[in-house]
Amino acid sequence: MSEQQTPAPSDAPPGEPQQAAQVERERRAELRIAGAFLLTALAATILAVVYWRGGHPQWEGALLAMALAGLGYGFVSFAHHLLPGGEVEQERSPLGGDEEAQEGIVDDIERSAPFGRRKLLTRSLGLGAVALAAAFSFPIRSLGPGPGKQLERTPWRKGIKVVDHNGKAVHADDVPVGALLTVFPEGHTDAADAQTVLVRVEEGQAKPRPGREAWSPEGLLAFSKICTHAGCPVGLYQAETHQLLCPCHQSAFDVLKEAEPVFGPAARALPQLPLEIGPDGLLRASGDFEEPVGPTYWNIGK
Repeated sequence: MSEQQTPAPSDAPPGEPQQAAQVERERRAELRIAGAFLLTALAATILAVVYWRGGHPQWEGALLAMALAGLGYGFVSFAHHLLPGGEVEQERSPLGGDEEAQEGIVDDIERSAPFGRRKLLTRSLGLGAVALAAAFSFPIRSLGPGPGKQLERTPWRKGIKVVDHNGKAVHADDVPVGALLTVFPEGHTDAADAQTVLVRVEEGQAKPRPGREAWSPEGLLAFSKICTHAGCPVGLYQAETHQLLCPCHQSAFDVLKEAEPVFGPAARALPQLPLEIGPDGLLRASGDFEEPVGPTYWNIGK
């Protein structure tokens, strides 16, 4: 009888081939993910250059899609291939073990750690994120500087002449009692926020608050023409009731009480422009509006 040959025992542990294959799969997945992040960096860099050179909507859309697709693919692949998934149960073996077993545990922990132990992924992701942030900074910069306090000021200044829409200086005698005239600061007849309605009442009829007694010389009163409700032009005046009217939503403002609203949806008075009469009889502003002009929602909290 022939003797049956028994295979020689292998020195390698039974699980070593599977572990090596797993390490190789993870390495290939890591390279793919790093490539996706590098694609994001490249696409974002080209996007920034295209935007800087004047922009091209089609190219910008394609490059942005490519950059975000690379980022998305990288994160999904990382979660699918490099993070442990599912539930694993294993009987607990006795604590302790030799030095080789402890080193194996450390290797397993390092391989399963997310980005911290994978420098290639960390660096490629960081490069992609920086390039994408640089690309996004260009459209943000193109928004220009903040408005600051520009919405709180108009071209009216102390001493500037009051003119009509033709640029002609307005004399105090040009406005009879009961009349309405739209006026502007000299040199700014095209400034929408500076348009002002000028009316005249009998001297002593107006009831200004303390400190505003000199704002209406000889019964001349000036208020912003922009309605404080929705920004429509206040262009009508009822001399009998001394009310300025907004034709859009029928708000009414009493000029004898500093243009306080007396009807309609407007909830704030029209800002008043302080006036003065020069030695030549010409009307001039003695300052800008004390409050921001326009609808209330432009200056909430003022």
